[in-house]
Amino acid sequence: MFFFFFPYLVCMFLPLFTPSLSFSFIFNGFKTPNPHNITINGAADITPTGILKLTNDTSRLMGHGFYPDPIRFKDPTTKKPISFSTSFVLAILPGYKNPGGHGLAFTVSPAKDFAGAQPNQYLGILNVINNRNTSNHLFAVEFDTVLDLEFGDINDNHVGVNINSMSSKNSTKAGFFIDGNSTKQDVDLESGKKIQAWVDYDGLKSQLNVTLSLYSQKPNTPILSIPLNLESVFHDFMYVGFSASTGVLASSHYIFGWSFNTSGKAQSFDLNSLPSIPKAKKNHKSFIIGVSIAAFLTLVIVAIVGVIKKMKNKDEIEEWELDVGPHRYSYKELNRATKGFREEELLGFGGFGSVYKGVLCNLPDSKTLVVAVKRISNESKHGMRAFVSEISTIGRLRHRNLVQLLGWCRKRDDLLLVYEFMANGSLDKYIYDDPIITLNWEQRFKIIKDVARGLLYLHEEWQQTVLHRDIKAGNVLLDSELNGHLGDFGLAKLCEHGSNTSTTKVVGTLGYLAPELTRTGKPTTNSDVFAFGALLLEVVCGRRPTEPKALPEELILVDWVWDKWRQGVVLEVVDKRLKGEFDEVEVLVVVKLGLMCSSNAPSARPPMRQIVKYLEGEVPLPENLAPPCDGGDKGSYGIEFEDYVHSYPSSSALDNVSNGSVRSDN
Repeated sequence: MFFFFFPYLVCMFLPLFTPSLSFSFIFNGFKTPNPHNITINGAADITPTGILKLTNDTSRLMGHGFYPDPIRFKDPTTKKPISFSTSFVLAILPGYKNPGGHGLAFTVSPAKDFAGAQPNQYLGILNVINNRNTSNHLFAVEFDTVLDLEFGDINDNHVGVNINSMSSKNSTKAGFFIDGNSTKQDVDLESGKKIQAWVDYDGLKSQLNVTLSLYSQKPNTPILSIPLNLESVFHDFMYVGFSASTGVLASSHYIFGWSFNTSGKAQSFDLNSLPSIPKAKKNHKSFIIGVSIAAFLTLVIVAIVGVIKKMKNKDEIEEWELDVGPHRYSYKELNRATKGFREEELLGFGGFGSVYKGVLCNLPDSKTLVVAVKRISNESKHGMRAFVSEISTIGRLRHRNLVQLLGWCRKRDDLLLVYEFMANGSLDKYIYDDPIITLNWEQRFKIIKDVARGLLYLHEEWQQTVLHRDIKAGNVLLDSELNGHLGDFGLAKLCEHGSNTSTTKVVGTLGYLAPELTRTGKPTTNSDVFAFGALLLEVVCGRRPTEPKALPEELILVDWVWDKWRQGVVLEVVDKRLKGEFDEVEVLVVVKLGLMCSSNAPSARPPMRQIVKYLEGEVPLPENLAPPCDGGDKGSYGIEFEDYVHSYPSSSALDNVSNGSVRSDN
């Protein structure tokens, strides 16, 4: 009997051992009652007409709408990601003022609640701490309506594919293709129109396609098609849904319909059959007229009473500026701190502005703070908003060997930058020409190590790689105890770890520019190391990398030092002001390291982590030393290049400047 029934039992229980990979759902609107409730939190809500409303146009909101149950995303046998397809219809309506923000994202995540997530540019899915953590296991397709330079956004109207990060792995301007036409039609994400989106992932081919359209029919050509292996991102089971957020710039974010399928293509929607787009808020004519009259009268009174007096110190604050860090000072307090930017408080000139000493009073702890205030004329081609975005990123750098940007202020066309005060000014005034005080070798060696640690932080230890692009003695600032601080991030560029920036414009200071920059224009950590090598040699020798008035054989510092090294008399290059009082072993380490960093071949230069180990004596330097000109073109210093900032002989004008000069690429 058991024999005859056994096959029947096996067939009956087979589904328990072979779970189906097929799963699908569809929401033609979200009007209740619904067979599968959508889990919502934050500002999200279901409108009476059945629209999933993730946020309204109130500032600094975030909202989530997720399918309530986890969905299998990996094959239980092979543990490979399975294919999935989803289609949804979205609309973004800015508030009263354009533009709006910040956007929404379709997400696949381990959970449907995002504890600690932030609004604004983080779209309600990540925050400043966990951004870029591989432990996030987050896949998202963002529909971003605000340009965030911090994350490398291409514009303020794009679709991006994000993995564990708000920096898109790939992105493109929002648009769609009409079948038979290879020209992409632009789509304004904030148009208030219904936009249908399709996200299709082929688990076998590890291929992701993202498609958009303003119509019901799906185009044959996606706007994004990229190879993407999600094996390390997906758990066996994940949640799917949507997240949106607002900042100072705000929009209402809507989802009208949503379909999902793991066994074929997701069903597309007839846009006309979905709920209508909510109408914009009504203008009450009489109310607006009354408010306008009252406002006008108020403005007239204010103008008569105090506008002339207040215009002098007036701050112009736009809404977007409230989201930009670090601290925003008022013009009034900086004007008071510098005694009206008096000439007596002027520390010097450099870059594109003047630097003043300031004293901030009435701080929360009842103390005073001495600062350096740099006053910059805003003529950057990047524009104020982009420039401040760069500053907001650099302002988050925190290291004891970097000059700290404390805050900023904007008044009309001026940008005021507030730095910690460096009591002893820049390094160059202690090693060139006839310094008032000559630094001894112990002080010089410590400053070298300070700068190396700061540069290591920029290259490897911050959340992104920061390329300084203007390392030189004039940009090394000394505090009251003669500790070295690397300053002047006006030319700095950000890129992801392991990648390079897209810029091809050569900027920097002659004598510190790596030879490959004149050919490629692309800065790298290796080009920063080249400039650091020039710094090492100038600190040892007490002279600039190029000396037009020197003897022909001493014109280029690195060539002169190499000749002395080759002749076995390299100690002759040591600054005569030291009067022979120095540690020969340390000097030889610095000179040899300076020559290694000055190699024409980028791959021959050691990375900053290795340089720090050499300077700390943790590892010995290599026995052999190749000529700096090996691997590159001799005489590369004479190659013409597109553009550079040449600070000589103007560096002497910065003798009293106590903060890094800030510049942008013009």
